[in-house]
Amino acid sequence: MTIGTNNYGTFDIYGDSAIYGDTDKKASGRKSSPEECQTCKNRKYQDGSDEMVSFKSAAHISPAASASAVRAHEQEHVSNAYKNAAQKNGKVLNASVSIRTAICPECGRSYVAGGETRTQIKYYNEENPYQQDLKGSDKVRYLGMNVDMAG
Repeated sequence: MTIGTNNYGTFDIYGDSAIYGDTDKKASGRKSSPEECQTCKNRKYQDGSDEMVSFKSAAHISPAASASAVRAHEQEHVSNAYKNAAQKNGKVLNASVSIRTAICPECGRSYVAGGETRTQIKYYNEENPYQQDLKGSDKVRYLGMNVDMAG
C-alpha cells in the first residue's frame, strides 16, 4: 500500500522506509545501510523487573516497532501499580514513564532502547494505632474549616 510519491521515491506505510527514508542506502560514515544492519537484526529486549509482564525472556523487536512495543510494556507496569494499590487499600500518588532512545552505531538508525517506570504508592493501614491517632487529629484540624455562612 503506498501513501504517495515525493522526491525521495515511494514510501510504504508499514515498512521502515516510511519512517527512516531509503533503507538500502548507506549513510556516510556508517558501516552498513539500515536494511543490512546486523546490529539492528540481532537487538533483543528483556524486562529486568520482578513483575509478571511481557519480555521476561529476550525477544527481538524491529526498530520501527520498538517505540510502540516499549510504551505498551511500560504501560503494563503502570497498570500493575494501580491494580496492586486497589487490592491492598492503597493509592497511586505518582506514576511516570521514561523512554530512552539511542542511535545504532552500525547504520545510524535511531530506535527506542528501553524504558523505565517509577511508581509511588501510599498504603493505608487502618489497624495501626498511629494511623488512628492521625485520623483523630485530622478530624479536629479540619472540623469547621469550610463553613457555609449563607442561609
